[in-house]
Amino acid sequence: MAVSMGLHVSPEFPAVLERIDALGGALEADADAAEELGRLTEDVGRALLGAGVVRAALPQSLGGYEFSPCQLIETVERVSYHDSAAGWTMMALQLMTGTTAAYLDAVAMADLFPDVAGGDHALLAGHGTRPGRAVPVEGGYLVSGSWQFASGMAHATHIHSAIQVEGTGELRVLAMPKSQVELVDNWDVLGLRATHSIDYHCADVHVPATHTYLATTTNPANGGAIYRLGLVNMSAIGHTGWALGVGRRLLDELKRVAAAKSGTHNAAVDTAQFHAEYATAEAKLRSARAWAMEVWRGIEDILEAGELTSTEQDTLLRLALNHATWTVQEVGQTVHRWAGTAAIRRGPIDRFLRDLGTGTQHITSSPTVLQNCGKWLSGAQPQAHWEFLDLTP
Repeated sequence: MAVSMGLHVSPEFPAVLERIDALGGALEADADAAEELGRLTEDVGRALLGAGVVRAALPQSLGGYEFSPCQLIETVERVSYHDSAAGWTMMALQLMTGTTAAYLDAVAMADLFPDVAGGDHALLAGHGTRPGRAVPVEGGYLVSGSWQFASGMAHATHIHSAIQVEGTGELRVLAMPKSQVELVDNWDVLGLRATHSIDYHCADVHVPATHTYLATTTNPANGGAIYRLGLVNMSAIGHTGWALGVGRRLLDELKRVAAAKSGTHNAAVDTAQFHAEYATAEAKLRSARAWAMEVWRGIEDILEAGELTSTEQDTLLRLALNHATWTVQEVGQTVHRWAGTAAIRRGPIDRFLRDLGTGTQHITSSPTVLQNCGKWLSGAQPQAHWEFLDLTP
């Protein structure tokens, strides 16, 4: 197995951020077309993949960049700053593809990831909750199920889905060709329209056992310490970066609106109230970002030491995500209140606010997760541990 125990901090990180920034104009120019299509344009999708956004999450042993958690947060943050739907799409592809590459063994690697450095590898999209049924058969499973919210599916070659093994109840995750499922073109929403987060289903599809892994694994077959976080903890990385990127862009857009309106008749942006509320929003966003990065730097130290995260750390990374998401929602309300008609006409503020309103509904930032964090931190369930997003006594 191509496993490294240490935490890899990639020297490719600055170059990837530079390439993302260089695409900012293209992302902005194609944003309206992407919303009409319901997915990123082909040009933007290819450009972001070429910039290394997904390769950032792939194991170094396979030819990936294998960014550290903090590097991945900043990568998703940067894409999301330029376009929130593009950030969400790449976050999903990054997570599903990176974890698949880490947790499947050599047989699947030869099939799915033959030349990562050369760009010849699978791209995975799908959903990890509401598992499908897996009936054990010789060499694998017959899989049936219906899944939702497959963000990035338009750009994927393969499917990532949770399955539950009949008879044992074991939860596994599969990788199978996109051609083996039926896609349901039903993504008709107000926000995150360009993410192609459609439904899909299949019935009695044979999936080799080699192309599945235990959903709760923290033992990678490929790559280094970051993959010891496990699938659910790794999902918090991208969602945290997404929220922070959206919040930063919204405040910067409001600053541009204020500059344009300042000095005009009865300009609200010239009032002391606006200045106070802008400063408050800035403080909230910067504080949320600083704490999230503090939490993840602590986790990086643990991973570098060869250890697994504790229940305390599992709780804090979920809480930091929840806090970042809902802090950015508050920031968005401030932006909407002061941006005037710029918040309702087609443009960046309108688009980012709609995408934010949809992104806050993701299960990882749900009230139930927040309540579970409180149970642990308050001492109400001191012996509990996390199973996915549930705190189990």
